Formats: sequence, C-alpha cells, structure tokens
Amino acid sequence: MMKQFKEFAVRGNVVDMAVGIIVGGAFGKLVNTLVSDVMMPPLGFLTGGVDFANLYFVLSEGSTPGPYAALEQARAAGAVTVNYGLFINAMISFIIMAFAVYLLVRGINSLRRKEEAAPPPSTKQCPFCLSTVPLKATRCPACTSGLEK
Repeated sequence: MMKQFKEFAVRGNVVDMAVGIIVGGAFGKLVNTLVSDVMMPPLGFLTGGVDFANLYFVLSEGSTPGPYAALEQARAAGAVTVNYGLFINAMISFIIMAFAVYLLVRGINSLRRKEEAAPPPSTKQCPFCLSTVPLKATRCPACTSGLEK
C-alpha cells in the first residue's frame, strides 16, 4: 500500500496540481490586496469617498439600535445585514483575477512551441507510370520517361 501511495504522490500530475494550488492561493492573496489596498481607495475617492466594504442594508437591528457608521459596528451590535459592498469587492477581485489568469494562459500558449511544419516532400510521382521518383530525378527509373523539374 505504501508503494502504491508513493507512486501516486510522486506522479507528475499530482505534484503539478499541488504546486498549482499553492501558487494559486498566493496569487489569490496578491489579487485581493491589489483590489482592496490599491484599486478600491482611488475608486472610493472618485465616487465621493464611498468605501465599498461599508455598503450594506440592515435587515434587523442588533442589541444597540442603529444607524451604524460602519459594517463592523453593525456586526458588533449583532445586526443582520446584507453586505453588498463586500460582494462588489469580491466581484472586482474575481474580474481582475480572471483577467490575470487569461493573460497568464495566453502568454504560456504563445511560448509553447508551434508544431513544426511537415518537412518538404523528398519524392514525386511519375506522371506516366505513377511510380515514386526522387524529387531531383530527371528520368523515371521505371519507365525512363523524362520528368519536369
């Protein structure tokens, strides 16, 4: 059983998948910080100081009655909220990540070797007897007919 497990674990596609998951997790964190720390502050500034993370609807007030200045205050009070601002952040993060993955796959595909073209033919067919003749031949060895170059 250990031998079979070792063969499974060392198989190339399993190792590749593990590396992909680890790199993907780190890439996800990178994109999340890009969205929350780099893109959202200027976007919030352009929209008049709106912080998307603090956009929410209060469905039911908590132990302390509202209005709440921020989502964290509403959560601390136990209010039931619909956090559509966090959803907007997640959508922007998803779009950026999908675009980055698209660019990555596109770059990898362009680096792949293009299939080599088939080598040029080294033989031709005699038009008289239809036998195969070397490309440089001027006479057919089977019927001795003169061949065009």
